[in-house]
Amino acid sequence: MSAKQQDRLRRVESILVTQIDTKNNRAPYDKLINKFGLKVDYRPFTEVIPVSAKEFRKQKISLEDYTAIILTNKSAVDHFFGMCEKMRYKVPSDLKYFCKSEAVALYLQKHIVYRKRKVFFGKRTLQDLMPHLVKHKEKEKFLLPCSNFGGHNFAEFLDKQAFDFSESMMYKAASSDISDLQDVFYDILVFFSPLSIDSLYDNFPEFKQNNTRIAAFGNSTAKAILDKGLILDIKVPAPDTPSMTMAIENYIRKTLQVSES
Repeated sequence: MSAKQQDRLRRVESILVTQIDTKNNRAPYDKLINKFGLKVDYRPFTEVIPVSAKEFRKQKISLEDYTAIILTNKSAVDHFFGMCEKMRYKVPSDLKYFCKSEAVALYLQKHIVYRKRKVFFGKRTLQDLMPHLVKHKEKEKFLLPCSNFGGHNFAEFLDKQAFDFSESMMYKAASSDISDLQDVFYDILVFFSPLSIDSLYDNFPEFKQNNTRIAAFGNSTAKAILDKGLILDIKVPAPDTPSMTMAIENYIRKTLQVSES
């Protein structure tokens, strides 16, 4: 360990998790709170906003042309039905739904009578859903609702396999207003996406890291942090720390060892 790394192993008392506060998100951090007496706050640095009807029309998409919808997450579900309402399009009862996971499929119940619809879903990934898609390839015209960052691997797969499909931006990820955090400081900031890094600088263009430690989940998030010239103190996943809370606990234990030596 370098002298610089050693110097950054300072006491940790407060953590800001750049995600929404939910029961699932909070559970693993509650264990850290109980073990080390930490203060842990939650604040999403990004928000999802719907595309306007005007923006949608510019895409030259006619909803009535499609016989099947591919839904990759709950946001896609909400914003697809939201767009149908804006466009005064009555969703036909024979429309087919291809969902990335069972959780997304069950979420459809918020908008449709589930048992009366044709719904297909995978376990968790595109690979799980692929057999269902391939089986209906020749019969259906697919619509892939997505964000301003596109449908990623789904669109790639559909394109390579020559599906009859269109990708449609129906919602956008944008920076949240976190300006009230101007004079609030945390020992560790925890990031899960490059967009959250963008939001940090959208709100605080002159941000200085100083003694704040930064944790990142995923290679793209880590790259975004390093590209800003910031110091990445905790990177996840790693061989010995596959989860963020495991990595943070490991880091805190190191700081305790330093303080005791």
